[in-house]
Parts: sequence; structure tokens; C-alpha cells
Amino acid sequence: MKAFIFDLDGVIVDTAKYHFLAWKRIGEKVGFSLSNAQNESLKGVSRKESLDRILAWADVALSKEKKEQLLLEKNDDYLHQIQGMGQEEILPGVLDLLTFAQQNNVPVSLGSASKNATAILKKLQIDHLFDAIVDGNNVTKSKPNPEVFLKGAELLQQEPNNCIVFEDAAAGIQAAKAAGMISIGMGVAEEVKSADYCFASMTEITKEFITTL
Repeated sequence: MKAFIFDLDGVIVDTAKYHFLAWKRIGEKVGFSLSNAQNESLKGVSRKESLDRILAWADVALSKEKKEQLLLEKNDDYLHQIQGMGQEEILPGVLDLLTFAQQNNVPVSLGSASKNATAILKKLQIDHLFDAIVDGNNVTKSKPNPEVFLKGAELLQQEPNNCIVFEDAAAGIQAAKAAGMISIGMGVAEEVKSADYCFASMTEITKEFITTL
């Protein structure tokens, strides 16, 4: 049986809406209106790189100190928004797949750019279902660099080609491919079509499919 590596945002829970609101407010502080399309390209990208992209789109240059201040403001805004999160916000099909993994001794890791990943898993009350957690606190390179997934495989003591990655962002799919892992794209967006397999929702993934894979 292979190992599972899950992205967090958009795969396990839909926190993208909270990120979007927080980044939109940061954009407004520098006179820029972040579009939905631009926000899509920030998925799977680190907080620092996301801010750099927004400033580039806005054609605004800021000091290192001002950037740090905005990064803290964005994170505080995001954390405030997710305070009320609970199990009801777990995306459909996720608990079934995690339970299947646990029952069949499939090792599971998180592979997320979020520095708040552990806190979110605890709020969702599913942190105990993960054998390893790799997030923005453990890596130095953002997706599409494969570092986050390779570290997950290492912690699970698995070869990369024995890992199945669940992702909803183009950068994550690219990272999985660069790591030599099997990629499963979640969602209907064009950007996940390059994955080895694509599903609109995790409820479409059958036990038969996973067992065969």
C-alpha cells in the first residue's frame, strides 16, 4: 500500500476564502484590488512569495520592515477569521479517505505551505490521523519546488514514487511531479488537469480506485 500526502487548503478544508479576504485587504492597503484569478495563482504559494506577487502586480516597492508588518497583519487577519472553524468545515470525502488510510495502515502526511497547518488540523480534530506534518515552518522553498512533499516522504520513510499526493493547485501538482510522486488533482479548475488523475470532489474517489492504485 502506498503513502498519502495531502495539501491542506482546498483539499482538506476550504480556507481559500479566508486567505482571499485577508490578501484582498492587504492589497487595498497598497492601493491594489486583488482579483479572483490572481488569488487562484497564490494557492500553494508561501505567504512571503504571495505578498511579493501582490506588490509586483500593484507595482509597489516596500521596505523589508513594511513587508514584515503586512505579513503579520495578513496572518493575524486570517487567524481571526478561522477561530470558529470546526469539523463541519472538512470537505466532503476527506474523513472517509483518512479513515480508510488508518484502517489499512496507509501512512499519511500533510504537505502544506501554510504555517498555521497544525493549528487548523487541531481545530478540525483530525491531527491524530496524520503520521507526519510538513508545513511552512519546516521548509525553505515554496511549491512548485518539491521540498515539502519530499520531506513528507522522508518522515513517512517512503520512497517518493510510492507516494500519492492530493492537490488543488497548479504549483502543488508541479511539485508532486517534480518529486516523482503520483498526483491527484482535486477540483474542476483547468490548472489541475495536468495531474495523473483528477476528481471534482473527494467523494468521487472510491475505495476500489485507491486500492487498485
